[in-house]
Order: sequence, then structure tokens, then C-alpha cells
Amino acid sequence: MKSIFNPEGRITRRKYLTLFLIFYSINVLSLMMIFQSFQSQEWIIFWVFGIMLISSIVLLMVQAIRRLHDLGYDWKYSLYLLIPPPVNFVGFIWLAWAEGQNGNNKYGADPRKTDLI
Repeated sequence: MKSIFNPEGRITRRKYLTLFLIFYSINVLSLMMIFQSFQSQEWIIFWVFGIMLISSIVLLMVQAIRRLHDLGYDWKYSLYLLIPPPVNFVGFIWLAWAEGQNGNNKYGADPRKTDLI
């Protein structure tokens, strides 16, 4: 099983959607906690959840890159996902909906034959 930190290779829609839901939930939770801690001026909580927010964004981008590889696209298209919501949310949903290429492509083997999840 490949690491979730490695942007190389391909992942299936199911695995992408699972990881997307986990990381996007962390993202939303972090945003709420950052807002609450900023209002109450609890700076340690603010910085901890700020780091969690940045980490969840990076992990979302890594999974998006791997999903783009499954579709046959280069990593550069993931930069469109940095556009603020709702544009990036639509892009993430499209990645979960679009069917990947059958068989091997230049980014690796077909993940449907090798993924456990």
C-alpha cells in the first residue's frame, strides 16, 4: 500500500472519496476552531489548528494529484483546486466522479487491480 504522503501513482475513486471526506472534515473542523480561538484569543489553539488546516490542505492536494494521474492528467491541474470555495469543492467532487483510464498509463498501473480499499 502506497503512502498517503506520496503524490506519485494512481488511486481509485473510492479511495480518493474516502480520503477526501476525512481530510475535508479535518479542514472544516480546523477552520471552525481557528475562528473560535481567534475570537477568544487562545493563540496556542489557533496555531495548532492552523497547522492542522495547512496539513489537511496539503494532503488533499496530494490525493488530488494521484487522482489526476489516474485520469491521465499532469499534477499542474491540481493548482486549480487552490481557488477558494465553491470552485475547489466542485473540482474535488469532479475528481471523485470522473472515471479513470483503463489499464496502465504513464503514471502507473491500473489501481483497480491493486487497491485493497
